[in-house]
Amino acid sequence: MPEPRPVPMPEPTPVSRPFWDALRQHRILIQYSPSAQKYVFYPRTLTPGTLADDLEWREIDGAGKLYTYTVARRPTGPPWSEHLPQLLAVVEWDVGPRVSTELVDVEPDDIRIGMRVAPVFCDVGDMTLLRYRPADV
Repeated sequence: MPEPRPVPMPEPTPVSRPFWDALRQHRILIQYSPSAQKYVFYPRTLTPGTLADDLEWREIDGAGKLYTYTVARRPTGPPWSEHLPQLLAVVEWDVGPRVSTELVDVEPDDIRIGMRVAPVFCDVGDMTLLRYRPADV
């Protein structure tokens, strides 16, 4: 039997490293702009819309709601052929930004737009990935 293909993993950059380092500690850090008074995600060097250079890292609890999702019953690429179905999702954090993720601990038929979700920290080798499950589980 052939060995499963390794799944590609994120590669932290100097700008995104605080996010990935925090996930390894099972914490969620995202950027906040005091001048714009809003949280920002994905990690970047300047605040969107204002180009302010005052972004700082703040911890959030990661609570949110399901903004949208899709159930991929065919592999999205060869490395994921052993991981079906994939429950691909976008979660809107209570603090504002949205994050692309996967849902876990839920059957596809039980997924509902707007349902409350909670973070799940998935340790994979030396990386930690942020996944989500229904908040009532």
